[in-house]
Amino acid sequence: MRIALFTDKIDWHVEKLARALRGLGARPVPVRLADCRIDSSRPEGLAIPGFRALPDLAIVRAIGDGTLEMITMRLGVLHALETLGVVVLNSARAIERCTDKSMASFLLARAGLATPETFVTQNLSQARAIARRECVAGPLVLKPLFGAQGWGLRLVRSEADLPSPQEARGVYYLQRFVAPPVGCAGYEDVRILISAGEILASMRRVSPQWITNVRQGAKPIAIEPSRQEAQIALRAVQAVGAECAGVDLIAGADGTPQVLEVNSMAGWSGLQRVTRFSIADRLAGDALALARGRP
Repeated sequence: MRIALFTDKIDWHVEKLARALRGLGARPVPVRLADCRIDSSRPEGLAIPGFRALPDLAIVRAIGDGTLEMITMRLGVLHALETLGVVVLNSARAIERCTDKSMASFLLARAGLATPETFVTQNLSQARAIARRECVAGPLVLKPLFGAQGWGLRLVRSEADLPSPQEARGVYYLQRFVAPPVGCAGYEDVRILISAGEILASMRRVSPQWITNVRQGAKPIAIEPSRQEAQIALRAVQAVGAECAGVDLIAGADGTPQVLEVNSMAGWSGLQRVTRFSIADRLAGDALALARGRP
């Protein structure tokens, strides 16, 4: 099976996944979506570097940075592959839903899943009005609409903490800050990795600071998710239409898990540190089984 492994760079995750795929008899070819092109002179209408014909499977590890036009075209390549019958993991639609935090929040709320209150606007005056109204009850977290690994987060305690529209890249995504329980010395949340409709691995991330990503210094601790956490995580992945995703949960004031985020291109290096089996092997096996099971 010939696999297009879409990535921007050959990082730890790509190396592990490519090795696992080769171990299962597949031929993964790392390729940048930025190097793909629409070409109506070709029989398929697409040109994918490293492939004379279409791949049998495409696994998306990264879309890459770029202008709106560049990102739109790269997603268009994924949509085109799906139109041509190629299995894309995750689908272009699922990636769009997860990458755009505002749409993910909308879909999670529509699915009846508890999430921290979220407000998204393109207008600074509206963002200021939201901050004046909501910060009375506690701070908000300003997140980049497109972002990961905890980078670019900002705590907003008043409207004075809001950046300029240029710094916010034209969109203010504001989410209620969920404080740790009274008496708790640090901050923590839960990451659950789901693949093929099953929970693959889970961890609790503990940190002395409020940003709990492992890349930002949080400590991963292996856990077995509660029945409630497991059900919420599975429903969250279904809500965005993903096959494989990382779900971040945090306990609300009443202890009920709330969904912070669903990541369709989740990393697992921190999770692997507290997991006994090879996560890459399991992900590779699930991806190949999905491709072989499609007509």
